Amino acid sequence: MGKELKILTEQIMRERGINKDAVIELLETALISAIRKKYGNKSIIKLKIDPQTFDINIFEIKKVVEEVSDPFSEISFEEAKEKFENKGIGDTVEIPLSIQDFGRIAVQTAKHVLFQKIRDIERSVIYEEFKDKVGTVVSGTVLRKEKANFYILVGKAEVILPEKEILPQDNLKRGDIIKAYIYEVKQTSKEPIIKVSRTHSQFVIGLFTLEVPEIQDGIVKIKNIARDPGERTKIAVYSKDSSVDPVGACVGMKGTRVQSVVRELKGERIDIIPYSEDPSIFIAKALTPATVLKVGINESEKTAIVVVENEQLSLAIGKKGQNVRLASKLTGWNIDVLSESEYSQIRIKEANKNFKEGLQQEDNA
Repeated sequence: MGKELKILTEQIMRERGINKDAVIELLETALISAIRKKYGNKSIIKLKIDPQTFDINIFEIKKVVEEVSDPFSEISFEEAKEKFENKGIGDTVEIPLSIQDFGRIAVQTAKHVLFQKIRDIERSVIYEEFKDKVGTVVSGTVLRKEKANFYILVGKAEVILPEKEILPQDNLKRGDIIKAYIYEVKQTSKEPIIKVSRTHSQFVIGLFTLEVPEIQDGIVKIKNIARDPGERTKIAVYSKDSSVDPVGACVGMKGTRVQSVVRELKGERIDIIPYSEDPSIFIAKALTPATVLKVGINESEKTAIVVVENEQLSLAIGKKGQNVRLASKLTGWNIDVLSESEYSQIRIKEANKNFKEGLQQEDNA
């Protein structure tokens, strides 16, 4: 059986990445569990596997007594004297047992217990590996789809990508290599549950962090993000070093960095906005690609009126109001966009109103 155990141990070490001492310890625990199936829990069993030959040595531990009252844990002095030298009353003896006595069923039981314990270890290792990775982006291979979930192989772990967390343009197939954002890691009585997303706003931040060394080094910071997954994202960036252009760092030479992110997001449009402490400047930049003529703000209500050229109005508002909605979310201001014509009409109405009020005051005087 030693040769069989050696082959089994080498297989486990190779396939599961568990070291030899740990495997032998697991084997010993598994075999003892199998032995107890035969001897029950009344006997005290000791088992040791030779790490070189994998020979199994099994002993039943008994205490030497003058008169036996419990045959499972005691041996008489007379019987001990015949089998062992220099053993007196109160000493313990190790009585050898033969592995052959356990038969095939016991060996199969040992294997079952062994693989169960290995699975438990693997689950624990996976949980420990991923519990601190919440909030990071990982790369994996699509394995399959079951019901409303895709299963992605990341390292040795199968992580779950819910169908609701994929991009509209995603057409995932077995073998595809994708990136995703870990948003949940939970330990359960069975397998650890690891969930990832491609629609989460932090996914975009994670992708830029991977692509932009200045972000990794903490020089360039992403201040805020607003996203319609699969369609458009706006990120606000600033630099802690005045010599480093935060927008240029994120765009990269000839757009290589931002294009890498766009490819992973299946063509999602990305606007990179320079953050400013001046809300008027920040709001104007946030409405990119539209060109803003003027911005009026109400600090107490966090509202802003933005004026653009007539032909820029649809661009500033965006399809179904997307551009101005994302700009509002990015800046934290409620933005109302007006064309020059609309703004002029309002000014004329206000001027007329003020003129009438002035005439009325003169009449009353």
